[in-house]
Amino acid sequence: MAVAWPAAALSPEAKEFMAISTRLEPVQCEKRKLRREIALAQAEGRDADVKKLRAKFEALNRDPATARQEKRLGELQRRILDGKGAARDPEDLEAISAQQREAFYRCD
Repeated sequence: MAVAWPAAALSPEAKEFMAISTRLEPVQCEKRKLRREIALAQAEGRDADVKKLRAKFEALNRDPATARQEKRLGELQRRILDGKGAARDPEDLEAISAQQREAFYRCD
C-alpha cells in the first residue's frame, strides 16, 4: 500500500530527506537485520558470531557514500525539526513518518 503525498506541499528539505531515505533503505534494512542478529547471538552466547556480525555492521558504516548520505540526513532532520523536536511543517513530518513506516514493514 503506497501513500501518495502531494509533492508541492513538502518543503525542499523534506523532499531531499525522503529521496535520501529511499536510497539508503536497503542499507538501513541490512543494519536493522544485523542488530537483531547481534542481539540474538549475544543472548545465546555465540561470541564468534557476534564478532562476525559486528564486523559486517561496521563495514556498512565505513562505506563513504553511505556515511555521507547518513550525515546529510542528520543535517536535514535538524532543519525539518525545530529545537524542541516538533516539525516546522507538520506535513513534512507526516510524509516522512509514513515513508519510514512503509520502509520498516518492507524490511521485515
